[in-house]
Amino acid sequence: MDVRDFDFFLPDELIAQTPLLDRTASRLLVLNKENGSIKDDVFSSITDHLKPGDCLVLNDTRVLPARLLGVKEETGAKIELLLLKQLEGDKWETLCKPAKRVKVGTVINFGDGLLKATCVEETDQGGRVVELSYKGILHEVLDQLGEMPLPPYIKVQLEDQERYQTVFAKNRGSAAAPTAGLHFTEELLQTLQDKGVHIAFITLHVGLGTFRPVSVDTIAEHEMHAEYYQMSEGTARLLNEVKQNGGDVIAVGTTSARTLETIMNEHETFCEASGWTSIFIYPGYTFKGINGLLTNFHLPKSTLVMLVSALAGRENILNAYNHAVSERYRFFSFGDAMFIR
Repeated sequence: MDVRDFDFFLPDELIAQTPLLDRTASRLLVLNKENGSIKDDVFSSITDHLKPGDCLVLNDTRVLPARLLGVKEETGAKIELLLLKQLEGDKWETLCKPAKRVKVGTVINFGDGLLKATCVEETDQGGRVVELSYKGILHEVLDQLGEMPLPPYIKVQLEDQERYQTVFAKNRGSAAAPTAGLHFTEELLQTLQDKGVHIAFITLHVGLGTFRPVSVDTIAEHEMHAEYYQMSEGTARLLNEVKQNGGDVIAVGTTSARTLETIMNEHETFCEASGWTSIFIYPGYTFKGINGLLTNFHLPKSTLVMLVSALAGRENILNAYNHAVSERYRFFSFGDAMFIR
């Protein structure tokens, strides 16, 4: 299967640059994965599309302020560092810009020495492994020096950093937000629970794969980067009960979907589990964990478009995306939502 099979035309002006004032005010495209039918709605009406006994599975990861602007200690040249994944101790996998200026042994200084990063390994496509040194607690240092690592297609500075966090964000560790969850408020979640819809949480720390485009021609050649996930015993028990009682398990976001499918593939049931997943879901994959997916609109030729195509069919997805373009839906992280059911 060719990567070009998942391309579509997207005008630049449809890429949402800022979040809406009201999280629930986004539009909602409802796609029937069986027959391809489309309904235009608003996100606040998601309650109308769920029934008592269904379960929404949310990713409660919290984004680190992991974008750091510093200077080379030797020359004063400006360097941008994006922390992606903690490896061991104070060693981190990062993206570096401009990478050509950072060699093994290079020291980058942030905040007049409050934080330093020493390059210990060069990896591919601008990647660097660095060892951090700092005074105090790292998370507090990052809160002081770091910025939210907004995707490169967002050109407008975010005034309120919390708008790139979900209202239920808890476990620090992501390099990007699980953006499907940005549409929810605490009030909407309570309304869903009052209706009898279950709310469950898993954790997947979004990492390097989010920032790397598919650079091969054939899908099967693409390799996903591993990301850390975790599911509690309580969440596993709830999900198994929902399935046994005939309810639908609805993943909120592709990160939740990948976590649930990873666990079902490895254990053939939902269970307490943690580890690293590099699962790559594209057409031909048989879903074992989820019945539906609530997600945003994704980049052309991306692994995320391939995932939703595996769930709903490539033709249905491309038809829905073309409809969204013609109806001027807002795309990507701060954009509108799609419910595949």
